[in-house]
Amino acid sequence: MAPSSQAYDFLIKLLLIGDSGVGKSCLLLRFCDDAWTPSFITTIGIDFKIRTIEVDGKRIKLQIWDTAGQERFRTITTAYYRGAMGILLVYDVTDEKSFNNIRTWHANVEQHASAEVNKILIGNKCDEDSKRMVTEEQGRALAEELGIPHMETSAKVSHHVDEAFFQLASAIKKRLLDSKKSEEGTSSTPDVKLQENSQSNPAQTTCC
Repeated sequence: MAPSSQAYDFLIKLLLIGDSGVGKSCLLLRFCDDAWTPSFITTIGIDFKIRTIEVDGKRIKLQIWDTAGQERFRTITTAYYRGAMGILLVYDVTDEKSFNNIRTWHANVEQHASAEVNKILIGNKCDEDSKRMVTEEQGRALAEELGIPHMETSAKVSHHVDEAFFQLASAIKKRLLDSKKSEEGTSSTPDVKLQENSQSNPAQTTCC
């Protein structure tokens, strides 16, 4: 097997957060395995999957963590904010409460995650028009208020799921490259590929 340093250019850790039942696990299953299940199984604590994608000719290994939305797991999952490079804040367009709780989730991100973390607001289950309680316009308005991008998805019919993850990964890649260019202007540093891959071992040891 080839060394991991030759398998990808970036290792990026993403985090899915939001109320229980909004479809975080279904989004993860659709993106990583192109599958969907109607069975609702509550995530206990934390789970993760890995998928490697290509963006602008760069191979990006995504380590995607799926967090539990229940209050009793909140102290466990807040520890995973630290080190996250991108966060997907997910609500259910058929559940107004999950949408209203996004501000609380965002406040948790502001408190526990790094200041430069990339974020995106996701309105899931957009295929269920007859049950919709939150309009796309409301979602966009909240995203604008929070200063982050917005996208509606459906894990069930695979609508905009890949686009959401790719958009977030692309924004993180750009931020990392811009940061390295800025650092190189003041000091001599390793190239981005070596620097990113040198971090892969400690990140991987925490997932097992």
